[in-house]
Order: sequence, then C-alpha cells, then structure tokens
Amino acid sequence: MKFATYISGGKTYYGAVTDAGMIALNDACPHWPTLFDAVQASGLSALSKAVEGRTVSHTDFQYEMVMPNAHRILCVGVNFPDRNAEYKDGSEQPKFMSLFPRFASGFTGHDRPLIRPPESPQLDYEGEVAIVIGKGGRRITQADAYDHIAALTICNEGTIRDWVRHAKFNVTQGKNWDKSGAIGPWLVPFNDPAQLEDARIITRVNGEIRQDDVLSRMMHPIRREIEYISTFMTLEPGDIIVTGTPTGSGARLDPPQFLKPGDVVEVEVNTIGTLRNTIEDEQV
Repeated sequence: MKFATYISGGKTYYGAVTDAGMIALNDACPHWPTLFDAVQASGLSALSKAVEGRTVSHTDFQYEMVMPNAHRILCVGVNFPDRNAEYKDGSEQPKFMSLFPRFASGFTGHDRPLIRPPESPQLDYEGEVAIVIGKGGRRITQADAYDHIAALTICNEGTIRDWVRHAKFNVTQGKNWDKSGAIGPWLVPFNDPAQLEDARIITRVNGEIRQDDVLSRMMHPIRREIEYISTFMTLEPGDIIVTGTPTGSGARLDPPQFLKPGDVVEVEVNTIGTLRNTIEDEQV
C-alpha cells in the first residue's frame, strides 16, 4: 500500500495510490484531516483497511509534498564514505553525524518543478531515503530503532550550494529555499528491515546516473541515526529524518554541473519507488 497527499480540483486530499488513480480517504477517516495526522495516530494500518471496497476517486491530480504540514524534518549530512572523501580535507570517518534542519516549505511533490531562485544558479540535487517516525521516544536503542519507524519515502534534498557557505558552521540558509527540494511521491509503510537494508539509491539527471549506492554502506546506519538523535531530543510521530546522500552531487563533479530549467531529476529507491522533478526558475 502507498499513501500520498495530492491536489485535485483545487482541493487537497490524501489517499491510497493505485495504478488507476487515487482513492481519497479524507471522508473515510474524518478524524484525521491530513496524512500527517494519520501517522501521528499510528493510523496507517487503519488507512489500509479503509481502502477495502472503495473505488478510485481522482484520476486528474497533482502530487503534493507527502506531508506538507510536517512539523520537524532533520537531515543527516555526509553519511557515505565516498561522500566524506569528496571534501578532500583528509578527515577520517566522523565519529558523530552532521545534522541540520529543513522545513516543509522547502519541499514540493512528485512531478512538480524544483524552483531555482534568482539569487543563485547553484541548485543541486541530493537523492536520499527518508524515514517517518511512527512511535515517539527518547534515548531509543539501536535494537529498538526500527520499531519506531512508520513509513519510508524519498527525498531530493535540493541545495543552493553557495548559500551553505555564508557562515562558518551554518548550512541552514542554503537548505531551505522555497520548493528547492522534493519529498514523495508517497509513504510506504515500513514492515520489513529489508526495505532499508536492501535499499539502493540511484539519482539520474536527464537519464544520466549521477549517484548510485546502497544504504548498507552508510557510515551512520539508520538504527544509529535514531539512537543518536533521540539522545538529545524526544522523537515524535510524524518527524521525518532524511538519512544521507551518496557521492555524485553536481557540486562535486569536475566541472560542477548544477541544475537548470528543463532538467529532469529522478531519485529511484528500489524498495520505495521513483521521485521525479523538473527544474524551473522562480518567477519574481
């Protein structure tokens, strides 16, 4: 089962994704106004049951960011060995992970354009797996970490590269331009460790493979991410953790190759699906 947030006829819905279209579930579960509310209430199993006997309600729609009202999105940086080496600073594998916040306003949905702002031409791609917390907790052990995941999705963690260098320690301003990234197309309920441990990320730009790696090579595996993050903050249902991107982003190519209008970026994760976006310049 796959669940998405989408727009049809100017109204926002959430529902189940099928080959024929969307099965809206808002009216079946009015106590959960949004998909975020359903996740917070551990309701994905109930949504699966609510689909039974219902027919497709929308065939003409646009995907939204999968949880546009998500409260907290935390991203893990430099989490693959080759990615660490890309910095060419001679550093060893870091003992602790790099972390930074992103906000829902910085993301759009599947098949929607990423927006390049007039202030910089350096819009870059980062294909990643994102996990959605379903059960909150503090000081969660690695052994218990998977029990706290409700669902998986895909992130293109778009970055304005020169704006991550405006301050000595701060990348926040380069990571939060409106609609510079995407999360989607859908949530896939998490019920098997293989969904993560066998996952492979492939990012393509105009059909050319730019990133290709497997989650099993992460320097800080997802179990460790949950353990570490929950040490200093209480994780809550609906929190999103964007888990890290492989080597091959446009800034690290020689010469650098940033995204431009007309480009198509696809992030494929074999256990989740494919997130696809075009690029447009912001209209100001």
